[in-house]
Amino acid sequence: MDSERTRNAESPNLPVDLIRVVAVVLVILLHASIESYTYVMLNASQSYNYWLDTTIYDSLTRIAVPLFVMLSGALLLQPIKIQEPIRIFLKKRFTRLGFAFAFWSAVYFAWSHFVHNQTLSINYIIQGLLTGPYFHFWFIYLIAGLYLITPILRVIVTYGERKILRYLILLWLIGVGVVPVFQLLTGFTVNINLILIGGWIGYFVLGAYLQNTKVRTWLLFGLLVSGFILTGCLAWIMNNPLHYLGQYYFFFGSLTPNVVLTAVAMFIILNKFRPDWPGSKHPYIGKVAHAISVNSLPIYLGQIVVMESLQMGFFGFKKSPPSQ
Repeated sequence: MDSERTRNAESPNLPVDLIRVVAVVLVILLHASIESYTYVMLNASQSYNYWLDTTIYDSLTRIAVPLFVMLSGALLLQPIKIQEPIRIFLKKRFTRLGFAFAFWSAVYFAWSHFVHNQTLSINYIIQGLLTGPYFHFWFIYLIAGLYLITPILRVIVTYGERKILRYLILLWLIGVGVVPVFQLLTGFTVNINLILIGGWIGYFVLGAYLQNTKVRTWLLFGLLVSGFILTGCLAWIMNNPLHYLGQYYFFFGSLTPNVVLTAVAMFIILNKFRPDWPGSKHPYIGKVAHAISVNSLPIYLGQIVVMESLQMGFFGFKKSPPSQ
């Protein structure tokens, strides 16, 4: 969710606004579909319907953050930026990110105190600043970590051959996707020291790598739909026939092979659109999309206040699961 505002100068071959809008909509749908409550609030039929609805939304929206990360990789790892001094890059990025973090941290500390009656002790505030004052702040730390490693990855992307990038991506996929699935299905544990390339680095590099990847559109849509269906089916299998306690959400993880497949397909599909989408024929849509795009970070951070306000009825009506 990098906030480059000069999209055409920095990335002439990417429909930046379109990708950000799709990612923002998906992440809002993901959070809107989930509300904490106990099953005793609902009867059996309502519980099943709620589970089915949330599973469908989860399957469709788990690619949201991967899209943000791949877009950031595509923008930040361009070879043309290899000459940018590390100090200038980090200062520019962390200044912008720091202001957003400070402002929204204050908002959510106040929200926790006045809405959820959380006592704001010194320890609570310090811990909140270290790990995030609210659950969705994990993304800020993710972006900060990617910023720190960007100068190193720029060298690899700029001077490394594509086969080197493929090798890096393959190691990452094995580490974050194949090994966890192997451990889940077999019960055997793989020594963690074997997995040195993990986290979100693969998505970041994929953003740069996939710009030059050509795949037939019909195949991409087939992979996209298959990925959505596979994610939902795997969740059902984990919840019903197998009853894997505590592992229901395993295949909803952003780093699982099924989500990686779906996110990659969607990213390549969106890259097939014109960089100036939607073009001169629909200037109003373009202005709205660009406004959402350049404000994607505050939208992401502020959406939870709106969601919880709706759930609590602060706007005069309430959005929540149906009561018995």
